[in-house]
Amino acid sequence: MKKVASLLMALAMTLSLAACGKANGGASGSKAKKVGISMPTKSSQRWIDDGNNMVNEFKKLNYKTDLQYGQDNVQNQISQIENMITKGVNVLVVASIDGSALTDVLEKAHEAKIPVIAYDRLITKSPYVSYYATFDNFKVGVLQATYIEEKLGLDKGKGPFNIELFAGSPDDNNATFFFNGAMSVLQKYIDKGKLVVKSGQTKFSQVATLRWDGATAQARMDNLLSKNYTSAKVDAVLSPYDGISIGIISSLKGVGYGTKGQPMPIITGQDAELPSIKSIIKGEQTSTIFKDTRQLAQKAVEMADDVLNNKKPETNDNKTYNNGVKVVPSFLCNPVVVDKDNYKEVLVDSKYYSESQLAK
Repeated sequence: MKKVASLLMALAMTLSLAACGKANGGASGSKAKKVGISMPTKSSQRWIDDGNNMVNEFKKLNYKTDLQYGQDNVQNQISQIENMITKGVNVLVVASIDGSALTDVLEKAHEAKIPVIAYDRLITKSPYVSYYATFDNFKVGVLQATYIEEKLGLDKGKGPFNIELFAGSPDDNNATFFFNGAMSVLQKYIDKGKLVVKSGQTKFSQVATLRWDGATAQARMDNLLSKNYTSAKVDAVLSPYDGISIGIISSLKGVGYGTKGQPMPIITGQDAELPSIKSIIKGEQTSTIFKDTRQLAQKAVEMADDVLNNKKPETNDNKTYNNGVKVVPSFLCNPVVVDKDNYKEVLVDSKYYSESQLAK
């Protein structure tokens, strides 16, 4: 059975790669053209990996690159993009800090005839976004919530259970997709009383975590525990991102969770960051969503290369991502649930992480 499971997982990963782009790139390259890559922060390893993966893929096609990180400061990112425009980049790939704050600078890019590809996070309030490369963000939330549903046995009529909800940053368009996807699964159990949110905080505005900050999430969890769980226990926590999950776990440990007498609740996450995979192996965090940034980087590179060579990039969603001004043609890659049972097949066998990295 283990061999069958491994073969099925390998097939799934192969299909996921195929769904997110041409395995061998398939791009044509260009002489001396330059790509500006604007990433939001180095505080999360995934963004470092995204940037490096794109640089490597563009170099294979003989493009020059200018990779900059805004360090979660919107004005920094705007200044960096302005600088790239001044330097004369031929295309911009942008993962925004605040997707609604780039309207003016993208108009400058348009005036300079520089196409813009939104990367992972949708850029809103601008008609000058050519394409969008991302994962199926609604599906991410569905996968997180379905994991909770199945592990608690809600789909088999079990309950009630206590749950608390966390969402991502309100200035990141993806955060609402994640939350809405999760609530499409969980809301019916809340309505039936099978899931109880003792804090009463169920709206996105109540549970959002600015800048996806783990310390902010930890402080909020501290408050939730002290006000609502002095005698009751938490059975599950919907967490949209690994950094938030780590903050939640720290809070729970502070009041005695993580012991034989008081095991950790089910805690979801996203991005398969190394600290969270180690946490999953230790039995603290329960699951995460793996979004293979190698695949996403490859897709963004293909899009950029096609645009620069007057070709129409491949898209698979031309209806969902309305940025308030236009529907942005998009390509959605497939996310994968990872937990203690399958992390080796998904992450180690695909060489995303090595055994030695996970053992440190």
